[in-house]
Amino acid sequence: MISFALRAWSASLALAAALAPAAVPSSEPRAASPEAPALEDRAARGLRRAVEYFRKVVAVQGSYLWRYSEDLSRREGEGVASATRGWAQPPGTPSVGRAFLAAHEATGEDCYLEAARETAHALVRGQLESGGWTYVLEFDPAERRKFAYREGGGPKGKNVTTLDDDTTQAALRFLMRADRALAFKDVRIHPCVRSALDCLLRAQYPNGAWPQGFDRFPDPEKFPVRKASFPESWARVWPGSGQYWLRYTLNDNALATTIDTLFEVGRVYGEPTPGNDFIDLAARCRAAAEKAGDFLLLAQMPEPQPVWAQQYDADMHPAWARKFEPPAVTAGESQGVLKTLLQLYRETGHRKYLEPVPKALEYLHRSRLPDGRLARFYELRTNKPLYFTRDYQLTYDDADMPTHYAFKVTDGSDAILREYERLRVSGPEPRPAAPAKQPASVTAKLRAEVELVLAAQDARGRWVETGGLRYHQPKDPSGRVLDCATFVRNVETLSRYLAASRGRGARPAVQ
Repeated sequence: MISFALRAWSASLALAAALAPAAVPSSEPRAASPEAPALEDRAARGLRRAVEYFRKVVAVQGSYLWRYSEDLSRREGEGVASATRGWAQPPGTPSVGRAFLAAHEATGEDCYLEAARETAHALVRGQLESGGWTYVLEFDPAERRKFAYREGGGPKGKNVTTLDDDTTQAALRFLMRADRALAFKDVRIHPCVRSALDCLLRAQYPNGAWPQGFDRFPDPEKFPVRKASFPESWARVWPGSGQYWLRYTLNDNALATTIDTLFEVGRVYGEPTPGNDFIDLAARCRAAAEKAGDFLLLAQMPEPQPVWAQQYDADMHPAWARKFEPPAVTAGESQGVLKTLLQLYRETGHRKYLEPVPKALEYLHRSRLPDGRLARFYELRTNKPLYFTRDYQLTYDDADMPTHYAFKVTDGSDAILREYERLRVSGPEPRPAAPAKQPASVTAKLRAEVELVLAAQDARGRWVETGGLRYHQPKDPSGRVLDCATFVRNVETLSRYLAASRGRGARPAVQ
């Protein structure tokens, strides 16, 4: 039962919340303003120029990185990259492919679908023997031998499928959407999706968790199903990385994005349509998502800290990962877990996924720092905030923290509580497998956004912006870059406007 304190907190939030009036679409025909045709035409031309430039000039065999110098001589993903590489980690190749699909859905023009197909084929070429993707998409024939790619890789190459930073998951979500857009008929994409999903399901541990990365499938005998508990003691000094990526992992919301991807399988393949032979696979993926939800129930720590750790060992004790990720409970990933539990309830209607929420929210509420934020890590049992010094010594003092990692995080528990209370009253609201297309509305805000996007675009279709390349030394002297995240955002803005102005419905964006 939810406590009196939490109910009082919830009530005070409800009273404080401002209710925004709902927009009511008009049934009357939209009057054409004098500037509307001109803006629509400029948006269409701007979209075409942007995609053509990226596809013909920036792409490496259909793949994309994160960031480029203006002259394209310097390139990077999460690290310096050569001119023969793409990147599978967002906002790289899958994110750009998603933007191409948005352009196709908004306009119906085949050129955008072909751009998406090229990008999907680049990911097919980057699929590992283990079934998924690592960060790097390498296209130099000799360099490809360093990776165990299914197409042209080396037999002893790197073969770890990574679920870190939404890498394999984002690749799969884009490939599934591309498969649907191509009527499940592309002879490279369709089998790639099946093999990737098959391997992902085989990599799930018996308790429902996944590792951060895998190159083999677990032996069930070595991974008994247990409930999370506190260890009798834990090392205060980092013992070395070992193979931490094989542990049960919640870090960086890896499990949350995996669960979302598995539910997306049902939305893409759950209906019997021509060319779709994945009905049984979609059912298996849904069952795996629910099993992962059951792991989250097992992984909730007992009182006095009823939240979650970033990673657990086979005994279900919080465990070390990297040298700045200690055995602890985490207020960062725990908020992601709570959102995932609410999603599981929306998708399944099983109230067991709501049961852990009240205690966890109360814990977060009482663990707030004086500035209103939360510590990323809290010491087991004592609940003291844990930090690191710049030379990576564990400490209770936040005066000398490294800057590359968020050791303090935003407290989003108020919004989670509001959604919990809404669902508790309203019941589950699963997303339909095939949502009806509803034309969006052209608003003054959307027109203003489009004007800004077009004003920032140069004659070649680029959005060149002031910034730096993070991983290059010496720094790029020009300080001007092309950023894939900006490209994706602007293409999706133009696509959203064109879909609305032409009365075309677009499927909800898959992140």
